[in-house]
Amino acid sequence: MIEFAWANRLANPLAAALLEGLRHKPRAVPPKFFYDARGSALFDRICDLPEYYPTRTEIGLLQRHAREMAECIGPAADLVEFGAGSQRKIRLLLAALQRPVRYVPVDISAEHLRDHARALAADHPALTVQALVADFSADMVMPPLPAQAQRRVGFFPGSSIGNFTPTEALQFLRRSAGWLRGGGLLIGVDLVKDPALLHRAYNDAVGITAEFNKNLLVRANSELGADFDVGAFHHHAFYDPRGQRIEMHLVSARRQSVSIYGERFLFDEGESLHTENSCKYTVDGFQRLARDAGFEPQAVWCDDAKLFSVHWLAAPAC
Repeated sequence: MIEFAWANRLANPLAAALLEGLRHKPRAVPPKFFYDARGSALFDRICDLPEYYPTRTEIGLLQRHAREMAECIGPAADLVEFGAGSQRKIRLLLAALQRPVRYVPVDISAEHLRDHARALAADHPALTVQALVADFSADMVMPPLPAQAQRRVGFFPGSSIGNFTPTEALQFLRRSAGWLRGGGLLIGVDLVKDPALLHRAYNDAVGITAEFNKNLLVRANSELGADFDVGAFHHHAFYDPRGQRIEMHLVSARRQSVSIYGERFLFDEGESLHTENSCKYTVDGFQRLARDAGFEPQAVWCDDAKLFSVHWLAAPAC
């Protein structure tokens, strides 16, 4: 069974975020707007690239340890996935869980979420799938816990927590501790490592990541009637060791102006639009952050090369 709901109806969140980001310098827009249907498809291609280690490493951890993770989650869970992404990950987890009651994928992209939810519902006819269109980086209202569910558990794979600044990550984890009260959160976290390996992961040889980055401009032109010259922006990604994060930018190749909803913005040559952070953590550093948010860090699983980690965080009971 599948249900579809909106946590709130925003007139055009992409327009609001892009206009706000362009009006201030340095210019920036949140990475959640990468993920329309095309952006999600491009990211799936990134996940298959030889340079991009996070997805295959996390999948390997799920394949090896899904039963242990399921034991932490417990039977009859109400499972909430923040940012419905790779179906392979959620399928591995669902296959290991004992009698899950409901699956609630949450995402800002209605089109992508609809396809994701329908595919999962078709393959799990006994499972209630209640897709929720919402921005989980802000306050939202969770659907009531089903009567037959023992507790609510979150699943946040892919190291998407790294897209938040540490302050934003703390805020998200605090909200999650409230949403998941009495349950817990299973979360993927990318680890600090050799900067050369990180550079390759975000600057692939065939240019899929660059296309993914520029898709933000493609969306703006298509959905907002903007006039970005997509070819006049360069993909630029680098590792900042002080911030322990990858930064991704779109850099203007020349002096140019862009119009959105009749408002014009001037870009100087070399000026950038900051499109993504991808923060990296140590295991101890992330566990400290989780404790500060009110969780109790418990089990953690890492690959042998210490590239990636998956954490089980117990949420407070009250």
